[in-house]
Amino acid sequence: MQVLLDYGRTGLAVELPDRNVIKVLRYRPAEPLDDPGAAIRDLLESPIGCPPLRDLAAGRRSACIAVCDITRPVPNALILQQILPVLHEAGIRREDVLILVATGLHRPNLGRELDEVLGPEIGRDYRVANHAGDRIEEHVYLGESPRGVPIYIDRRYVEADLKITVGLIEPHFMAGYSGGRKLICPGLAALETVRVWHSPRFLEHPQARAGCLEGNPVHEENTWIARRAGCDFIVNVVLDEKRRVVHAVAGDMEAAFTAGVRLVERMVCDTVPEPVDIVVTSAAGYPLDATFYQSVKGMVAAEPIVRPGGTVILATEVSEGIGSPDFRQIFQEHDSLEQFLQRITGEDYFRMDQWQLEEMAKVRRKAEIVVVTQGLAPDVLSRLFVTPKATVEEAVADCLRRYGPDATIAVMPKGPYLIASVG
Repeated sequence: MQVLLDYGRTGLAVELPDRNVIKVLRYRPAEPLDDPGAAIRDLLESPIGCPPLRDLAAGRRSACIAVCDITRPVPNALILQQILPVLHEAGIRREDVLILVATGLHRPNLGRELDEVLGPEIGRDYRVANHAGDRIEEHVYLGESPRGVPIYIDRRYVEADLKITVGLIEPHFMAGYSGGRKLICPGLAALETVRVWHSPRFLEHPQARAGCLEGNPVHEENTWIARRAGCDFIVNVVLDEKRRVVHAVAGDMEAAFTAGVRLVERMVCDTVPEPVDIVVTSAAGYPLDATFYQSVKGMVAAEPIVRPGGTVILATEVSEGIGSPDFRQIFQEHDSLEQFLQRITGEDYFRMDQWQLEEMAKVRRKAEIVVVTQGLAPDVLSRLFVTPKATVEEAVADCLRRYGPDATIAVMPKGPYLIASVG
């Protein structure tokens, strides 16, 4: 059978043996909104858990709108085109609105990337800035969270009269789901906050996984942090397989987010009857598969359904290389994943972005990871603790030789946008 995996901007068609594929995991179908702009305008007037946006904006002198960066395919321009007129009608001047790109610890989005994030008109007509998590002086200290995380949040957001966040609700491999509170932490948090919140103390918790909110310390802590920083209003969308808006929620940060999660749960969860020998997956295509760092999410998505000793085959474009200098340095400093894990759990060792390799190590404890990409040479991939293969077909054939002709295969064309389980 032929399956189209999300890969870069165009996808990657792969041929897989019909007799071995037990299931292709997919979204449940949902009808896209006929007029998402109109739907969002209606939500601004009738939000969940709070007054209409125009009432909240009345009498405010300034507004900060936090938006996702290039790593999230959020239709920011569509959403902002509904929000901004409401703010101006309420008396907030154009020059008193700041659109803040919630980069977390990612690099800034500039030039063409910023046009892609916001649309050229909004980028031209409004003040736009990137959050810089490595500049502690640009943050306000708000005390500590219940689990002892120091809270440093972007000063421009904290000091704004009206605080709005715009995001996307989708599965997240640590926090359960993206959206809602994540625009603030980690989106607008300093390194000093994220390094504790993303430490092994949180990430090694069994509930710190995709699709899980109850008892998840990553979710509970950043919800508390976001509440402490303040948020007057959120607009979050839900996208289908073609990245069309199928639903939107707006209003109170927690109530609207919870309503959105209930909708996403019904769309993105799929199962296999028993663990499989091989999972063929993706990193969800552009923009998520632009780096090896982000591509780890595709590996983690496959872990719940691969059997111990099995193989995860990941197809990812990696058009922008491995990731940040700090992330690359981690591989240079360690000869094995075991050595890395010993250091982060037993020593005073820290490198920014180490949490992504920690998540990858959870998969490697259970299965081999094979990576198929045009973006990195095989010798480079081998130094990243994965096995390189030229094609998905070659990787599958190698697995069938090792596991036998009756080895089972599950396919996750959208990788981390799905929540896979056995049942």
